[in-house]
Amino acid sequence: MNSVLDTPTSAALTADPETCSLENYLALPDHTMDARIAAARSALGDTTVLLGHHYQRDEIIRFADHTGDSYKLSKIAAETSARYIIFCGVHFMAESADVLAHEGQQTILPDLNAGCSMADMAEITQVEDCWDALAANGLADQFIPITYMNSTAAIKAFCGERGGLVCTSSNAHKAFAWAFAQGKKILFLPDQHLGRNTGYGMGVTLHEMPVWDPWAIQHVAPVGGLGQHTGGLTRDALASARILLWKGHCSVHQRFLPSHVDQVRAKYPGIQVIVHPECRFEVCQKADGVGSTEQLIAMVEKAPEGSMFAIGTEIHLVNRLANKFRDKGKRIITLDDTGCLCTTMYRISPQHLAWALENLVEGRVVNRIQVKPEVKHWARIALDRMLQVG
Repeated sequence: MNSVLDTPTSAALTADPETCSLENYLALPDHTMDARIAAARSALGDTTVLLGHHYQRDEIIRFADHTGDSYKLSKIAAETSARYIIFCGVHFMAESADVLAHEGQQTILPDLNAGCSMADMAEITQVEDCWDALAANGLADQFIPITYMNSTAAIKAFCGERGGLVCTSSNAHKAFAWAFAQGKKILFLPDQHLGRNTGYGMGVTLHEMPVWDPWAIQHVAPVGGLGQHTGGLTRDALASARILLWKGHCSVHQRFLPSHVDQVRAKYPGIQVIVHPECRFEVCQKADGVGSTEQLIAMVEKAPEGSMFAIGTEIHLVNRLANKFRDKGKRIITLDDTGCLCTTMYRISPQHLAWALENLVEGRVVNRIQVKPEVKHWARIALDRMLQVG
């Protein structure tokens, strides 16, 4: 069997069931994978770059060449000479890595079941129906579609093809300002909370940010007299909207409630509550600080010794920060002590990682993520516009 180090493509290779069967790996304990993962990483060398999202479990993060959020990791991978990108994250992240990858790079997701419930809440045909409804009501030319990074490549391409762009949680404000500067309204996908929190911070009232529900059954008669699905909104509500929010959310961040903020402050007087902007509007309004994952980390890093934080974000990151800053005299707890695990991210296990890596060593590419050329083209345009905005 040729190795991946001297095989330009593995498409024609025949898989050895004894070597590549994932079931054989899943039957083994986590800790038995460590030596095998390390050996495979050593054998692959710089032909492979391993990316670990902040929300990954520690058993995976310890092997990552780079850790960070989805866009940062995709950009880093594209700047390397690695032929293979192992993305320990979720499906839309691997798609973004494939969109940004240079020619010859291949992206692998160790478990294809590692999806994102938020990204799945905006399905491309539903978004196209929404746009058609805006057009039928004579409103589409007043809107620019902007999608959060946490969306499928198809949604990113939809925005790119219609003059829109992608944003991250840290630059959403700049993306919104860019659209408003053109005299446009915004269709924001797919996270209503990030859209609402960003818009409100820019002076947009809650009344001016109605929510489009793709599952609503209400229909109205738009201009022209033809019935049209309108997301449960009247034409007047659509026409008066400055930001049309999609009914989507992060299942992890939406679990945090205003009562959690009240309870943690009552229990720990003087504690600082910092949360991700994917949290509910009411939670963000009560918090001492709101920021992206990287910004939350920076808040903790810059805080003086003796500081205490309750952080509203995924539990693996919170626990990692608690361990990192304990010796620096900083105490960090989760905002909700029941814990908020990203279950889809957790699907990437040591067994899946070992399976993907050892197959690469043997010359087989498993679970490759490939975005269709036309989708990749328009998604890349949407991402490039984001970079132009800043």
